[in-house]
Amino acid sequence: MLLIFSIAVVIQLLFCLIFFSRLADHELLPVNGENLPPVTTVICAHDEMNRLKKNLPSILEQKYPQYEVMVVNDNSEDDSEMMLLRMQAEYPHLVVRDIRNSSKKMRGKKYPLTIGIRAASHEHLLLTDADCTPSSDYWIRNMAGMFDDNKEIVLGYAPYRKHPGFLNKFIRYETFITAQHYFSFALAGIPYMGVGRNLAYRKQIFFDHNIYPKHSQLLSGDDDLLINAAANKRNTAVQLSPSSFMFSEAKQTWDEYWHQKKRHVSTGRYYKWHHKLLLTLFSLTSLLFYVFLVLCLLYTNLLPETLLLFGTRILVQGMIFRATMRKLGEQDLFILFPLMDVLFLLYYIKLLPAIIQRKADTWK
Repeated sequence: MLLIFSIAVVIQLLFCLIFFSRLADHELLPVNGENLPPVTTVICAHDEMNRLKKNLPSILEQKYPQYEVMVVNDNSEDDSEMMLLRMQAEYPHLVVRDIRNSSKKMRGKKYPLTIGIRAASHEHLLLTDADCTPSSDYWIRNMAGMFDDNKEIVLGYAPYRKHPGFLNKFIRYETFITAQHYFSFALAGIPYMGVGRNLAYRKQIFFDHNIYPKHSQLLSGDDDLLINAAANKRNTAVQLSPSSFMFSEAKQTWDEYWHQKKRHVSTGRYYKWHHKLLLTLFSLTSLLFYVFLVLCLLYTNLLPETLLLFGTRILVQGMIFRATMRKLGEQDLFILFPLMDVLFLLYYIKLLPAIIQRKADTWK
């Protein structure tokens, strides 16, 4: 028992030291303020009038030399079309594409996103959602300023706003853990995903990899799978400046949250095999760590050795988590991390059927 527990601890420590420490130690790179590329920001929206009315001005009023905001109004039945027409009169760089038909082959936002990207005037694209608000007037500058001759993909952070209640803290913690993984792996030269609420890439990346026909049945994960297919250690940059964050509201009920997460995690099985191997190894050893901790405490006489291994893992993890949480503005969650670490076992177990099953879902 102690041997398996020790192996789990060692693997967890290796993840912390080889991968997660890169995010903890990462220094913000200066944004190239010269020769900033023209940018098209793409937003797909379906019955999002209220959110667009609230959030679009903060995107349309960015301090950036040349950009357009492309809103793809996807078969909305509310008054989005009229509201967007009124906003176009105030903001000439707002471009609207109204879709009145649906694709029978591409589910979710694949079709409207394709329409928006094809219609984009500029090569450099910045993606977000209708329910998102940038943290500053320099969101576009911070994201687009990471592009250069080699960097074609920029991964940004998309946290949820802080509100009272345990559900909000759990959602924010899960978002932090996800970001810690994809940022750390990208910094290690193994980028595997991005979040469509805050993601930038060249238009040619989208057309070169053409992933949608391969995964036309999937509702979610369009951004994940594109980055999984296209990103590599040479063409991917990360942007961690607080001025580049893109905030949105977390779900208000557990049922809404689980429904959302089931859609999101269902794409993981389509990742490249070595990405799946690393992510599975981390999740599996997290589970084994607690299972064999309990077994060692109950059924062996090796209490000092068990507690030493447990303490080492928690200490190293805590030091790295404290640094990465501070970097991502989530430091208030640090006091909860031992509890959240245990609860994540239940999280993995609950979402396991969604990772395995292939049942279709519907998009809002």
